[in-house]
Amino acid sequence: MAQSISQQFAHIIFSTKHRQPLIIPEIRTELYSYMGGILKNIDCHPIQIGGIADHVHILCGMSRKMATIDVLEEIKRSSSKWIKTQNSQLSSFYWQDGYGAFSVGFTQVAAVTKYIQNQEVHHASIDFQREYLLFLKKYQIEYNEKYLWD
Repeated sequence: MAQSISQQFAHIIFSTKHRQPLIIPEIRTELYSYMGGILKNIDCHPIQIGGIADHVHILCGMSRKMATIDVLEEIKRSSSKWIKTQNSQLSSFYWQDGYGAFSVGFTQVAAVTKYIQNQEVHHASIDFQREYLLFLKKYQIEYNEKYLWD
C-alpha cells in the first residue's frame, strides 16, 4: 500500500491547575477558537471544543504525524500563554500537569460532540473530578487517585 491513511478521533480532557475556576465566560468562546487554531496548525482536525470554568473537552481528529503527548503539550503551552494575556487576573494561569485522552469511534463522534456542547447543563449535577473518574471507569483504565489531581 503506497498511501498512508489514518482517521483517529480523540476526546481529550484536562483541567486548570487545582481545578481553579479560571476559564471565565468572557474568554471561553475565544479560547476554544484559539485552541481550534492550534490544532489546525499541528495537523489535527478540531471537531468540538467546550467546557466550563475549571476544565476543557476537545474532540478532534488526531494528526498522523504527531504523538498524543506532543499534541497536548502544544495545546496546553500555547493556550496557557494566550490566556495569561487576556486579563491581568489570569497572569498566573496554568493547566494541570496531566490529561485524559480517550479514543472515539467514528460512529460516536456525534454523541461526543453533543456531550461537549452540553457541558454547562451536565455540570449542574456533577463536578469535574467525579466526571473524570466516570470516564476512567467507562474506559476500564486502572489508576491511582493519589496521582490524578494536581
